Amino acid sequence: MLHGPLAASGARRPGGKTPGLVRRAAAGLAIAALAVLAGCAGLPPQPERTPTHALPPSTESTLGRTVTAMTQQHPERSGVVAIEDGRAAFGVRVALARIARRSIDIQTFIWHGDAAGTLLFEELLRAAERGVRVRLLLDDLNTGPIDPTLALLAAQPGIEVRLYNPFVNRQSRTLDLLADFARLNRRMHNKSFTMDGVVALVGGRNIADEYFEIGDTGFVDLDVLAIGDVLPSVTAEFDLYWNSASAYPARLLIADVPAESRAAFAERVRTIRANPDANSYTSAAVRNPVVRELIAGTLDVQWVRAMVAHDDPAKTLSPIDRPEQQLLPQLRGWLGQASTSFDVISPYFVPGEAGTAVLSALAQRGVRVRVLTNSLSATDEKSVHAGYAKRREALLRAGVELYELKRDASTIVQRARDIGRGSKAGLHAKTYVIDGRLLFVGSFNLDPRSSKLNTEMGLLIDSAAIAGPLSATVERAFPALAYRVTMADDGSLRWDDGHGPVVDVEPESDWLDRALVRIGSWLPIEWLL
Repeated sequence: MLHGPLAASGARRPGGKTPGLVRRAAAGLAIAALAVLAGCAGLPPQPERTPTHALPPSTESTLGRTVTAMTQQHPERSGVVAIEDGRAAFGVRVALARIARRSIDIQTFIWHGDAAGTLLFEELLRAAERGVRVRLLLDDLNTGPIDPTLALLAAQPGIEVRLYNPFVNRQSRTLDLLADFARLNRRMHNKSFTMDGVVALVGGRNIADEYFEIGDTGFVDLDVLAIGDVLPSVTAEFDLYWNSASAYPARLLIADVPAESRAAFAERVRTIRANPDANSYTSAAVRNPVVRELIAGTLDVQWVRAMVAHDDPAKTLSPIDRPEQQLLPQLRGWLGQASTSFDVISPYFVPGEAGTAVLSALAQRGVRVRVLTNSLSATDEKSVHAGYAKRREALLRAGVELYELKRDASTIVQRARDIGRGSKAGLHAKTYVIDGRLLFVGSFNLDPRSSKLNTEMGLLIDSAAIAGPLSATVERAFPALAYRVTMADDGSLRWDDGHGPVVDVEPESDWLDRALVRIGSWLPIEWLL
């Protein structure tokens, strides 16, 4: 089952902390006028580039030799381990960076300059200093605050930084967004971390404190550590994006940004490590046994059939709806195999008219369809909740079961560590389980943004041993972690927390949030969500 503060929001929508409902509406009205006045911002020409590719798998380290020996014993199978705990997820990344001998390839949507982001940047610098080739591909939406640190990394021999679908104006991104909205509204949401071509992490986590349970807010999230047959596909996906027309060398865009000095950066690292709370966290994370047991060959690895599913990066620059470029049709192929159950764990669940019809049809032919998403009080995206709320009645009438994560879920979960009584929980994991056996783990939300606008990736895995516990998480969510949403005879909605009286308004929400959600459900913005 998911441990971690069943918390998480997913990657944030365009704008770092995505504009709320009112700001979205205002932005939409201003786009046309500003585009005419400002014109589209021009990207610098791409330099002549010789495509670079993942290095061959390395056996220079003990880990590389162990993994190679394990995979040779399981031909045409992938070894996978679910990483549910945020601290473990951070520790695995640090450990892999420290062990790396030849290469580290990282692709992500968000990288913050907080404790987690800074400490992982330090590991990349140290890896490069000992001769490891580091390729870092970041979506450019949220990079503004870390431009000076990226300039430091980009100047380090052995590290190359590329920015995906970048902003030209580093000082006024809002104007860029409004002037070139059609392009900049499309983001790279993919997430992977690959070391020496032998171990990869794929899942929903960005690089920021909240995704690793540092501080008072923890996101419920999920990564899969993978070895074996699927690794070439993970590295091929990274290479495809790395060499794509949308991936720009950072040095072209931040040439005028003063780089953070190595000394100033080292001082920031020392300050973080001197903090008792951070030191306690990082020490516990690094001591996590996952990598140590993998090196020893004692890690409980599930050997399964797995494949990488991903969008083509051409989707970013192509406004035409081309299914061959999209991940969603691949998921639909698997969804069509459902015969008994389909469980959805998605923080941003906006099924739209077509998705509602598909889920309703499944339920009406006898498939048990259950959805676990954020409640209004737990979500960080009220406008997205509006897109979900307008479909609740139709889903419930069709027999779909709806569960909404409670705001205080992180304080309910019994855990060996304490993340604070005041913590807010939000769902961020994106997992879909078919018949308790087939599952998808990755970055894809069931919403229009993931299906039509952003690029996404994840692993499709055939494993009852991994899928079963995730289905059980949905089964056990109510009443401890989630409200159950039902429909009364008169068609009105009810929320049951399993303890107190059933209520007819969204729990722990105020009138203003409910009003904004109601207004948002009337607006033609579903395609943006």
